[in-house]
Amino acid sequence: MTLSLQQIEHLLLEIPQWQLVDGHIERTFVFERFVDAIEFVNIVAEIAEAAGHHPDIDIRYTSVKLVLVTHDASGLTLKDFEVAKRIDCV
Repeated sequence: MTLSLQQIEHLLLEIPQWQLVDGHIERTFVFERFVDAIEFVNIVAEIAEAAGHHPDIDIRYTSVKLVLVTHDASGLTLKDFEVAKRIDCV
């Protein structure tokens, strides 16, 4: 079930570094070295596999942009926010 805008705005308060953009949530992480960015992506992959919910990942040298949306629901669901919270704990 997709979330209402009011629900999304409330949940974003729990993950303040994530932004609502065009119907998805996203966050960019910046690292000192390329290898650090790749190590982070590998940890995100483990979190995503465990949750059965996978972000879109854009790697640009030391910058990693993650985008979460529930594609099969055509919008944001609680899954997106749960995975974002887990990623924030890395």
